Amino acid sequence: MVVTKPKILELCQFSAGICGVWTRVLEESKRLSSLGYEVRVFSSNATKGSDKIACDEENISNVKIKRFNFRKLGGESFMRWNFEKAALDYSPDIIIVHVYRHPHTTKALKIKNKLMKQGKNCKVFLVTHAPFVQDNSTRGFIAKLFVKLYDRFIGPRNLKRFDKIIYISNWEIPYLLSLGAEKSKLEYIPNGIPEEFFKNSSLAKEDNKILFIGRISPIKDLETPIRAMALMRDKKTILEIVGPAEEEYLLKLKRIITELKLEKQVKFSPAIYELNKKIKKLDSCKIFILSSKKEGMPQSIIEAMARQKIVLGSNIPAIQDLVEDKVNGYLFEQGNEKNCSAKLNSIMVGDSTSLKKKARASVEKFEWSKIIKKIEALF
Repeated sequence: MVVTKPKILELCQFSAGICGVWTRVLEESKRLSSLGYEVRVFSSNATKGSDKIACDEENISNVKIKRFNFRKLGGESFMRWNFEKAALDYSPDIIIVHVYRHPHTTKALKIKNKLMKQGKNCKVFLVTHAPFVQDNSTRGFIAKLFVKLYDRFIGPRNLKRFDKIIYISNWEIPYLLSLGAEKSKLEYIPNGIPEEFFKNSSLAKEDNKILFIGRISPIKDLETPIRAMALMRDKKTILEIVGPAEEEYLLKLKRIITELKLEKQVKFSPAIYELNKKIKKLDSCKIFILSSKKEGMPQSIIEAMARQKIVLGSNIPAIQDLVEDKVNGYLFEQGNEKNCSAKLNSIMVGDSTSLKKKARASVEKFEWSKIIKKIEALF
């Protein structure tokens, strides 16, 4: 007897531009497609980080992507886009919908109900992507108000209707339970990283360098490591900041560098998109730093640990979920440049051979080949 694999529909806000959610959706979709599943991705036609409108349709590795006109409801990511008819026509067996609180997650549940009335056994899985912020401290007034209202009136009702709720970081669990999510429906399936991070030998000579890779934006709090550089004992140590930059924030950082006379110690490099080049850049540093005010699941930390790098992260919940201080990495008090520099100075003169091995061992579970098996097991 021939067993037909379920048809899968992935829903996310963006399928163009630099977006962490889209990175997961694309890799997940490609790998499911290679396992014989029919996979389609529906999204808005917005491009993350740009005003450009993406093309209506695109095929990537047998994954069909369809994009829809959108209307912004607030911020860059909060939007409405009408994909209901196309979803009903596709008639998926499984809908994987990404990012809690967004309108397309509620619409996915409505689509499921309509398909069920047609006799279709459709399931909807929500991937949360860690949108929880303690005290909403990084959000504006309107966003805070919306989050409060959604989590009080809409979220608890919707969370009960999903077949599974996939969280990407363990620190999310208390938030989800407080919103009324059923513990039996919770599944831990984090974002994965490519196998190449574990298989390739070192691609570059390690320098006396501290490295950051990611979006250069205020949420990353790059002021703290920059100010910490002024307190470093070894003035030959370099901080390299790699990634696409928000222009206004970049100017602010450059003013700090000039004020502290750190032009020879801090440098900026363009974003890296090729996997081998990224691995080579990671291999070139002694310490990888992530000083963020907030993270969902900090993938860059995992990639650095897979390369057996010493990582230093701010002591926010998402990083503490991955890094145990002085065991597989180091933590410093978020926003405290003195504490940051003290940790950096200590790491520079210490022996971290054992710690590096523990770092790699602790992130082997994030290899994509293992992650995709956990996703497939839900089906």
